[in-house]
Amino acid sequence: MRKLSKKLLKKKITENLVFRDEEFEKYGIKLKEKVDSIFGRSIAIREVDCGSDNSIEIELVNLTMPHYDIERFGISFVASPRHADILIVTGAVTHNMEIALRKVYDATPAPKWVIALGDDACNGGIFRDTYAVNNGVEDILPVDIKIPGNSPSPIEIIKGILALMDNIKKQS
Repeated sequence: MRKLSKKLLKKKITENLVFRDEEFEKYGIKLKEKVDSIFGRSIAIREVDCGSDNSIEIELVNLTMPHYDIERFGISFVASPRHADILIVTGAVTHNMEIALRKVYDATPAPKWVIALGDDACNGGIFRDTYAVNNGVEDILPVDIKIPGNSPSPIEIIKGILALMDNIKKQS
C-alpha cells in the first residue's frame, strides 16, 4: 500500500512540460491587430474541400484546437458560406465540384475573398492536366491569395491569411 501511495503522489514527468510556439504567437498577434483595424470585428472563414486528400483539412482543424486556438486572434470557421468573409478552397477542383464551388462562392456575401490552400488548389498539384480536374481554383474563381505546400503548416496558413489582410488594407 505504501508503494502505491508513493507512486500516486510522485511528481509527474509531464508537469514540467511547457510548449509554446513563439513564432505562431507573433504572427497571431499581428493578425489580430490587422483584423481589428480592417474589419473592427472577427472574420469568418468557410472551408470548401474540392477533391483534396484531407491533409490540408487536418492542418485547418489543428488551427482550431487548443494548441493553436486561432479563434483568440479573431478568426473563426463557419458552416455556411452566407456567414463567411473568406473562402478557403482545398484540393484540385474536380469537374464534379466545379458547380458546387461556384454556388458556394455566389452564396458568400460581398465583399468576399478566396484563398487557394495547398498545391492542388493553387495549380492542380500532381493531378494537373489530368482528365478529372481543373488546374487550380483560379480557373474557376478569382483567387486573392495562394498558399502553396502539401500540406502547409499552421504557421504558413496564418502567414497567408496575414498576407491577405495586407492586400485588403492596400485595396481600401
